[in-house]
Amino acid sequence: MVDPCVGVFGATSSVGKGLLSLLVQRGQPIVAFTRQPIDAGIQSICPSVTWRQLKDEDSGKKWATVSDKITSWFYLAPIWTLPTYFDFFAAHGARRIIALSSTSIFTKGNSSDEGEQLIAQRLAEGEAHFRAWAERNHVTWVILRPTLIYGQGRDKNITEIAHFIRRFKFFPLFGCARGLRQPVHRDDVALACFSAFFTSSVVNRAYNINGGETLTYREMIERIFTALNQPPILITIPRWFFRLAVNIMRRLPRYRHWTVAMAERMNRDLVFDASEATRDFRYLPRPFQLMKEDLPE
Repeated sequence: MVDPCVGVFGATSSVGKGLLSLLVQRGQPIVAFTRQPIDAGIQSICPSVTWRQLKDEDSGKKWATVSDKITSWFYLAPIWTLPTYFDFFAAHGARRIIALSSTSIFTKGNSSDEGEQLIAQRLAEGEAHFRAWAERNHVTWVILRPTLIYGQGRDKNITEIAHFIRRFKFFPLFGCARGLRQPVHRDDVALACFSAFFTSSVVNRAYNINGGETLTYREMIERIFTALNQPPILITIPRWFFRLAVNIMRRLPRYRHWTVAMAERMNRDLVFDASEATRDFRYLPRPFQLMKEDLPE
């Protein structure tokens, strides 16, 4: 059964583009919301989609007289921004919302970096506010928490590592770098959103979403070298040197989000059980295989 119309926040994100494609293939009418200007480039993403620009996220009450009823929603923007739009969703008559969070809610709470601790706190608060509001207003909710997202050369994980390798021809490691990872492709995250949404029994639940393969951080970096057709050159450096190098690299815009805590996690297992997602909406992600389109241009 096709819903009358679904709304998508964060439609121009990497996951958003994958989700729009799935919805269009289903023949689903879509209204996509973005803060970017609606130009030919935006409209070319999915020509059959109705696009609307958000101009003032701080004035949710201005939507109080909206006439369009959109009861079903995907929220792909940072979940801590979702409470800003509670009035917006209420005005549209929202009855079901699928929202993306992140497993960083678990992995960054005890980080040595205050900025990362803040991210974990904002994720936790965003989830809590969303659940409380949804339950008060009889809106069914689903939260999906992906692990390390990659794909289409637009992520801040694999893509940034690939940029570094291309530029410097090596990659620094802290210790043995044997911490386990489960990179998840953006198309699998999009499919998880799609499948959870169209499985009517999936309501009022949070799911961790991982990739289909578990490998060490070192192995993950070696795969990136291979995908770039470069011999793996991995250099183990001490923590003090990492701190010095990160402080220097952060002066460059591309690496301003790098932290010493990222190096410390190279030896921590960041793995999650997605068996509940597999059971409830047949989530079956692909192994970590980098294609040409997953790498930066």
